[in-house]
Amino acid sequence: MAITITEAAASRVATFLKNRGKGFGLRLGVRTSGCSGMAYVLEFVDDINEEDEVFEEKGVRIVIDAKSLVYLDGTELDFAKEGLNEGFQFNNPNVSSECGCGESFNV
Repeated sequence: MAITITEAAASRVATFLKNRGKGFGLRLGVRTSGCSGMAYVLEFVDDINEEDEVFEEKGVRIVIDAKSLVYLDGTELDFAKEGLNEGFQFNNPNVSSECGCGESFNV
């Protein structure tokens, strides 16, 4: 099982952590939500739990709980700017459908 991160996303996460002044890494997870069933969760993490998996790539640590990893295995985390919009994008090969607004997905 693996999670990857692009150079753009790694740079953005590193900048956020530097500006924050502390942090072990970035937690990536899923929660039940939205019209398609699941939504991505991104948050800073200062401590890891025993059941967490840690992936380190391009100098950034991504922390994922075991339950979320089932849905996120093989996902690439990217960061993109399009005009005035910018944000993290999830290239998740496990997704079978997404809602129209792009906020939730189904596997």
